[in-house]
Amino acid sequence: MQVSPDTSQNAGFSQKNATITLQIEISGHVQNIGFRACTRKIATHLGVTGEVMNLAGGAVLITARGEAFVLEKFISMLYGCPRAVIRNVTTKEVDTRLFNDFVVKKGLF
Repeated sequence: MQVSPDTSQNAGFSQKNATITLQIEISGHVQNIGFRACTRKIATHLGVTGEVMNLAGGAVLITARGEAFVLEKFISMLYGCPRAVIRNVTTKEVDTRLFNDFVVKKGLF
């Protein structure tokens, strides 16, 4: 997994048990293969809340909220989604957003 250094709050988060909100952009072969549904299934299993959507350039954008150590596991489990070929994962901690559950949204294009 390649995590870009956008902020000082990336994988290896400073407080493992802190609840945080991450914006995760995943590129590779991740559209039209059920990746968003797989992402939702993993998130629901781990108790992660948020949303996932396709982006115009072929990437997927995930906004996820949970404990930092759970989000690390969540990201690592995404590599197991069938037919997905993940080339790059970029994470950035963002301002707190509250979600009731994890939803698949229509893309931004």
